[in-house]
Amino acid sequence: MKQKIIAQGAEAIIFLDEEKNKIVKDRIPKSYRIEKIDNKIRKSRTKAEGKLLEKAGKIISCPKLLSDPGQERMIHMEFINGKKLSEHLNTLSKKEQIKICEKIGREISELHEKNIIHGDLTTSNMILKKDKIYFIDFGLGYQNGKYEDKAVDIHLFKQALEAKHFKFHKDLFQSFKSGYQKINTTESKKSIERLTAVEKRGRYKKH
Repeated sequence: MKQKIIAQGAEAIIFLDEEKNKIVKDRIPKSYRIEKIDNKIRKSRTKAEGKLLEKAGKIISCPKLLSDPGQERMIHMEFINGKKLSEHLNTLSKKEQIKICEKIGREISELHEKNIIHGDLTTSNMILKKDKIYFIDFGLGYQNGKYEDKAVDIHLFKQALEAKHFKFHKDLFQSFKSGYQKINTTESKKSIERLTAVEKRGRYKKH
């Protein structure tokens, strides 16, 4: 099996299996934990992530699972051969960027309507393939209906725009909000309103 590492973080290593054209996410063992407990934790978290990815995939575009997650503390999923949005968004025209962010807003609103929180909502975890946006890496995701958690998701996306796509970040976030509030307007407005409290708390913590 030909595999190459395409990403590595504190929690997992991401491999591309070139022969089978799939992605394998392998959670890294933690030496500070007892091996038996570590195996149990990694298996549990992998299974939870796989289930969340499967649920999210019924609502928005995500990589499809290719095997039952958690059995080997690995997730096997389809490889989306597109462009990472964090690296590609700035190369597009402002009009195209605004269109993409409006679409992201709509799709995240649909996800939130089903009480799924992504947990790491940045353009680094989005892949653009033709006109389709695929959302990846639900490792920090969970299910929760609280407006606070949905607002934190939105806040993370706003921070990503400010950090990596700062040239038009205000217009892009406005477009995201516009798209977000087109799905279940009453509920989405509550999440946006909660964002103000989340941002105030963030500013307070910086001092």
